Amino acid sequence: MTHRGPAARGRFITFEGIDGAGKSSQIAAAVAALRARGIEVEQSREPGGTPLGERLRELLLHEPMHLETEAMLMFAARREHLAARILPALEAGRWVVCDRFSDATYAYQVGGRGLARDKFDALEAWVHPDFQPDLTLVFDLSPAVAAARMSASGAHPDRFEREQRDFFERVRDAYLERARTAPPRVCVIDADRPPERIQAEIERLLAERFFA
Repeated sequence: MTHRGPAARGRFITFEGIDGAGKSSQIAAAVAALRARGIEVEQSREPGGTPLGERLRELLLHEPMHLETEAMLMFAARREHLAARILPALEAGRWVVCDRFSDATYAYQVGGRGLARDKFDALEAWVHPDFQPDLTLVFDLSPAVAAARMSASGAHPDRFEREQRDFFERVRDAYLERARTAPPRVCVIDADRPPERIQAEIERLLAERFFA
């Protein structure tokens, strides 16, 4: 009998950006491209990703709450997501592609809402010390264009999506700040382009980062 060693660790890839930046279709395309290479991929999202996380997501998206409660619930859902799904998948050699992770909490709660940076740092260090995605793609788009896209979609907005334009300007600025402080993990994608051009850039980045 041939002995098979332990599976190589999987990769963790996250997609980030303000609401309306066009992440969803590009996540699906990236997952399909990875699977075409024979990689076993799990697709997930935050907040959410587990039964408990999805219940917390409903509270976070629709129930008014104190800013610090919001941040702690985000990280509570993330801790469950890591323990129950992300880390076991990576250890088994599967890749995980996730719509949002801690960069979103930094952008929305610190940048958008004004959560103290030291409180965010403490939560991040507690929930996932020394753990970050292998690659993060930040979809950068002006809030005006994003708002027009959201309006055209006809979707019923959650309480984050109902925020004013200046909120999303702060979120966008926080994402770009995070990108400047975390190269080469975080790559900024110009999301104001045709989807096929964005998809081609993402596939090139994936090839260069993981398959070169």
